[in-house]
Amino acid sequence: METQAAKPTNPVLIIAAIALILFCAAGIGAIMGWIPTSIGSGATPQSADPPAKAAAPAAVPEKRHASTLKTVPAPVQIASKARCAECGVIESVREVDANGKATGLGGVGGAVVGGLLGNQVGAGRGKDVMTVVGAVGGAVAGNEIEKRVKSTKSYQITVRFDDGSSRVFSESSLPTWRAGDKVRIIDGQIRPNA
Repeated sequence: METQAAKPTNPVLIIAAIALILFCAAGIGAIMGWIPTSIGSGATPQSADPPAKAAAPAAVPEKRHASTLKTVPAPVQIASKARCAECGVIESVREVDANGKATGLGGVGGAVVGGLLGNQVGAGRGKDVMTVVGAVGGAVAGNEIEKRVKSTKSYQITVRFDDGSSRVFSESSLPTWRAGDKVRIIDGQIRPNA
């Protein structure tokens, strides 16, 4: 009986296999949202602190007389117009994507396609490994693709009220409001404030 000597595996093939696995892992991570993207959402960071209110008027400096000290308060300023509690300005309009629910069909289809593609790579034991890797990767990718296909868009409108507070309203259709528009909230709905 003759024994065959095992051929050493080509290092280029090993490097290519590792690069393929890393590339697939990075793609799955990007699709799943595990890797941050460089595409900005256009939203500006919001401060958690409300804007500083105007400081109270300071007292007039003390007047010194021969035997007594007096503090004369500054005159109180009265606002010339009353504030509207439901009036404000549109601060921002953001588009929000909500992923849909996966039914599993995308995962099954992705597993079949990934398994078929993985079966085309390698030979012998490597072919079996790549079939399994392709099936798992395809299932994850197919599931995520199904969620993204069924995703919905909504819009969040931030209104900064005259008293300094803010509130976020959601709409399902593209709003006509732009940042800087003066609005009034009536029965929970945004209306123009002329």
